[in-house]
Amino acid sequence: MASIEKRALKDNRFSYRARVQIKGHPVQAASFEKLNDAKKWASETESLIRNGKYFKIAEAKKRTLANAIERYVKEILPKKPRYYKNPLLQLRWWKQAIGEHALININPALIAECRDKLKCTITNRGKARAEATVNRYMAALSHVFTIAIKEWGWVETNPLQKVSKMKEPRGRTRFLSEEEREKLLAVCRNCGHPYLYLVVVLCLSTGARKMEILGLKWKDVDMERKVITLHETKNGERRLLPLAGHALELMQEHVKTIDIKGGLVFPAKNKSRPTSIRAAWEKALKNAGVENFKFHDLRHSAASYLAMNGASMAEIAEVLGHKTLNMVKRYAHLSEAHTAKVVESMNRKIFAGQYS
Repeated sequence: MASIEKRALKDNRFSYRARVQIKGHPVQAASFEKLNDAKKWASETESLIRNGKYFKIAEAKKRTLANAIERYVKEILPKKPRYYKNPLLQLRWWKQAIGEHALININPALIAECRDKLKCTITNRGKARAEATVNRYMAALSHVFTIAIKEWGWVETNPLQKVSKMKEPRGRTRFLSEEEREKLLAVCRNCGHPYLYLVVVLCLSTGARKMEILGLKWKDVDMERKVITLHETKNGERRLLPLAGHALELMQEHVKTIDIKGGLVFPAKNKSRPTSIRAAWEKALKNAGVENFKFHDLRHSAASYLAMNGASMAEIAEVLGHKTLNMVKRYAHLSEAHTAKVVESMNRKIFAGQYS
């Protein structure tokens, strides 16, 4: 319950000491010059404590966004995959932009203002940030608030849940044509880089991301079962990559030419880090005459080939490691012929007696 004590000061003035004591909670106290202010604080504090909100509000007033980001970077980011670096860069931007604000003052209006500023800011490459990139910045900060709510008890609500995301263009579906694929693979095979050709083939045949392949260790490759196990993926779940056809043949040859005790499947010269393929890849694209194509588009190419060869959206999602079908709907138009055959087959079965 709340109580208020009137105290005499040396200059013939008075102060009012409000005290709230509720069983099971630490005593809260504060001094005020006016009695009404003391009564108001005592009433509000008692109500907040009884409703389980007071201490979160107190933490939100005491902690800044910079405090939250620093703790997140120290405790949460290390648990994510080694190559999961984008959130660190994104959180540094938020820390610099509004890090000095107390958590209780981080509201939807402030986030929306930062969102619009992000979109208008010119990057080091001389371009404005894409809508999808801005949304990733917001997602990174949103997870900080999620952890601050669920695990730290620093805040009660996530202001980013009330801020509209930017509308993103339809997902990119750039994939290699048959002619482009043949030219690019031929160039990669003879480019001089010891691993580029095999890495590209693996990405094309499994739909894996670049760093999922470059970060592979031999302990994750089971040549007898013909499968690769990815322990650290973008969505945090373990995923299996079947080895088949040309990719399997190349891996069987590769294992004979490298010291598998070294750990990494594609090591750099110092053996402790994955090899770099960036320069060799960009040169290969140029020499093959393949334009408007990124390394990640090899993943799109794999998904597109699956769709064109009759794989369902659910099967493509499973191969790529997506939890929902939303990310693979962009490939639906490529499987129209397969869908038509499925519908035709179903109609022939259920209306078998009606065909003339």
